[in-house]
Amino acid sequence: MSTNQHPRQSIAWIPNLVYTGARFESGLALVCDEAGTILEVVRADELRAARKINLPRRALLPGMVNAHSHAFQRVLRGRTEYRTSGQRDSFWTWREMMYSAAMRLTPDDIYHASRMAFLEMALSGITSVGEFHYLHHAPDGNSYDDPNLLAKEVLRAAGDVGLRIALLRVAYARSGFQTAVNPKQRRFIEGDPQIYLKNVEALAKSVRSPSVSEGNVALPNARASDTAWIGVAPHSARAVPLNYLKDVIAYANEHDLKVHMHVAEQPAEVSACIEEHGRTPVALLQTEGLLSERFTAVHAIHVTPKAVRSFAQTHAMVCACPTTERNLGDGVVPADQYLKHDVAICLGTDSHAQIDLLEDARELEYHLRLQKLERAVLSVGSPSVSEGNSGDEALPNGRASETARLLFDCATINGARSIGAPGGVFEAGRPADFFTVDLDDPSIAGASRDDLLPAIVFSLSRAAVQEVVVNGKPIVSEGQHLIQEEVVERYNELQKRLWG
Repeated sequence: MSTNQHPRQSIAWIPNLVYTGARFESGLALVCDEAGTILEVVRADELRAARKINLPRRALLPGMVNAHSHAFQRVLRGRTEYRTSGQRDSFWTWREMMYSAAMRLTPDDIYHASRMAFLEMALSGITSVGEFHYLHHAPDGNSYDDPNLLAKEVLRAAGDVGLRIALLRVAYARSGFQTAVNPKQRRFIEGDPQIYLKNVEALAKSVRSPSVSEGNVALPNARASDTAWIGVAPHSARAVPLNYLKDVIAYANEHDLKVHMHVAEQPAEVSACIEEHGRTPVALLQTEGLLSERFTAVHAIHVTPKAVRSFAQTHAMVCACPTTERNLGDGVVPADQYLKHDVAICLGTDSHAQIDLLEDARELEYHLRLQKLERAVLSVGSPSVSEGNSGDEALPNGRASETARLLFDCATINGARSIGAPGGVFEAGRPADFFTVDLDDPSIAGASRDDLLPAIVFSLSRAAVQEVVVNGKPIVSEGQHLIQEEVVERYNELQKRLWG
């Protein structure tokens, strides 16, 4: 299509700067049609018929993708930051506190907690989320009349906020290998893989558009909806026996569904897997042929060099959740080793101790700096920093922005690939999902065009995010979400009921 012959209904968003995937450029416009599909990025002075929306003193970037979320855990924020009964606190003691909250949430509570989490995501520039959803049953452990009731409440919450969502329905079969049943997990358990898969298929059909022929399910690639779709999520090696795990992943392979799984988050998890299977979690997945390009290993902290190579060989991804991992004392994701072997990393806000994906991005680097006592760890040896390939960008010290660009890819392109989202980059035919930042915000004031991306990745305040657009439709304007006041009010009521 000619750059000056857009349909009359096309819309041109015109900021000061547009992030084009390698640098920020001025004088550009992002043009989309009335359905919210990108037509092209074009010189603003070449526009003719498009309706123009000027965004002065703004930089425009692709919407971020949060690849790992437990939305209901937003209710725990600030309520677990103390030592319990003098014992050594860890992930496992935190988990018991999380269970106590999970046992008390009604379907309506889950909707309001999810809506609050998704609102925060939208306000920070996130446009798509992968929801790792494992609350299935009523508090007494019995199934609701609709076994997907709670999943649908989460989907409804995302829809009302305006986010795209991959509902990654969790398979959870047991408390652990040779472990007594934990009654606090009764809302999660579906002991029969065929029941689990039946519920997955029913949920997929419920988000399918009427135009899709009978017999198909919502798929990440040939799916019915680009706003909500389904994936599978075996919880972990400790929670899913091997045969059950094989059934779930075989189903995902057959239907081309994304697969997410907690892997090697805790040393105790690795030890239990070795006790049961004689192999670490990653070795188990590799030797059983369960890793693939559809697979995302969440956390993958306590791994061996051989495990890193296993991910590389199978093109599986890793989802790091640094804010949660440091909050729970999980450990440090060996991101430098993953990137050295071309293993793609995406990011998640996980337990929502804080919702700021750029904070997770910078922590991926900062945790390694603390561990290794050096700086710019992820720039060294990364594929984008090959000798003689520094590009033509005017960058301080030649390579200063490589880390920032790599980390922003983790928050956008890689997250989109992990959950099957259609955004993450500005290309014709993709949806217009983006956010803007205020160039005069104190956190990035004074940044030049050439060092703006490092300023954003390493220093941006969430308050600098001004507009957020999903599928061409604004959901945040001048830093305020359209339904923000009502969401916060209802969430405050929920917290008072839960905690007094």
